Amino acid sequence: MPDNKPVVNLISKPENMLKTVYTACRTCYSAEAPVNIYNSTDDEEKMLKLIERVISSGHFSTIEHIQVSFAISNVSRACTHQLVRHRHMSFSQKSQRYVKEKGQFDYIIPPTIEKNPELKEKFEKFMTEISNLYSEFTEAGIPAEDARFVLPNAAASSLVASLNLREMIHLANLRLCTRAQYEIRILVKKMCEELLKEEPWLKAYLVPKCERLGFCDEDKSCGRMPVRG
Repeated sequence: MPDNKPVVNLISKPENMLKTVYTACRTCYSAEAPVNIYNSTDDEEKMLKLIERVISSGHFSTIEHIQVSFAISNVSRACTHQLVRHRHMSFSQKSQRYVKEKGQFDYIIPPTIEKNPELKEKFEKFMTEISNLYSEFTEAGIPAEDARFVLPNAAASSLVASLNLREMIHLANLRLCTRAQYEIRILVKKMCEELLKEEPWLKAYLVPKCERLGFCDEDKSCGRMPVRG
């Protein structure tokens, strides 16, 4: 079995993300043609200052022009069920209808179970029983789309996920919070790390929402920031 950590790779992004965002921001306040703004701008500090000012003002349409795509694997169906709730993302996920599991399917073990040897053994035994039942169904001619009804949320999955920069920031703000479930928190952290390797200027934006707000607005705070009064 693979380990319990998501595998994430950035597979697509604009060639010049910073200049594209800057051009979108500057176009809103300039009579100059957008292409001239793009071609004549190379001052990174100048670009960053304007972008920060525009985003801080809530003018988020300027960052919707940027689309990034990630290849994601070794995540549970429980995790992907949470991820697909983000409505401004696009997904292409491994289908349990058309991809028939052969032998023991891969699965994710939650850390709370992983660290308890007795419970981990029971968990793994149960996954084996499910796998055997699934195989019995498919070998009896049951279509994979029906046999999959016995597969658990623990079953590992893979997908390609794409989103614009506005949604990427929103995703990070919500899912990097310590109140988020552990697996999606790790997944989003890795997505952010992959993007920051290419675009380090985004570091100030790809953070838990409390860092951007300056306070915690959750019902229960982890204590990292003061609670909103």
